[in-house]
Amino acid sequence: MPLAPATVLLLLFLAGPIAYCTYIAFTDMQLTGQASASFVGFDNFKKAFADENFRNSVLLTLVFTLISSILGQNTLGLTLASLMARSTKAIRSITGAVVISAWVLPEIVAGFLLYTFFSKEGTLNEILAWLHLPVQNWLFTLPIIAVSFANVWRGTAFSMLVYSAALSEIPKEVTESAEVDGAGSWQRLWHITLPMIRRSIGTNLMLNTLQTLSVFGLIWAMTRGGPGNRSQTLPIFMYDQAFNKSLIGYGTAVALLLLVVGALFSVVYLRLMREEV
Repeated sequence: MPLAPATVLLLLFLAGPIAYCTYIAFTDMQLTGQASASFVGFDNFKKAFADENFRNSVLLTLVFTLISSILGQNTLGLTLASLMARSTKAIRSITGAVVISAWVLPEIVAGFLLYTFFSKEGTLNEILAWLHLPVQNWLFTLPIIAVSFANVWRGTAFSMLVYSAALSEIPKEVTESAEVDGAGSWQRLWHITLPMIRRSIGTNLMLNTLQTLSVFGLIWAMTRGGPGNRSQTLPIFMYDQAFNKSLIGYGTAVALLLLVVGALFSVVYLRLMREEV
């Protein structure tokens, strides 16, 4: 069978690790100080839902995803793609190079760069001081907003490329006919452009959301989930429980819950992308 090798690889490197992690999530496995792990059933999941820090991480993860992915990367990517479609080749090349350069940076490198931008003595405060505007320690006063904007800066290039490809597939005759009929730019956007790239919007939202849910290095480099737990999203919380506190079973249970959150987002997006009957 032609698909047999691919099936074996998927079972070995995807289904296998997921199955093992599922098993660990139902045990009290620890990183140190334990001879063997015991089966504890749903205790880790009950502990998570009763844990105020876990609930705080879920809320921050949703805020981070909403600001940086659904609103930030998606909207900015579509805006840049629309503007580039109307600009000259030189401007498209320069803009694309600048935006994509942030995307190709390793996550940890981008995190340190944005840390120097948002820190108390960073570039943002220098600009605000030069404009005679109030400055503050953004990573202390608004940490989840700071890391959200950092993720927008780093990840917008993907949305821009997706929407640039989608917009290039719209026949020029359609938009030109609408313009001749007197449709304004907003009317063309709402009634022609967005409906014609609806499936690209759904695909982009799904991929961006799943990527944003798993962001770790960017936040870790900028705030390490702090101050306190005010930017502690689920990946940071999971890492803290599994490796700092050595609770491998509990941390893996949190990872499975994060997987469920991602699956729920995927189901919603896939339903939205279905063709109208």
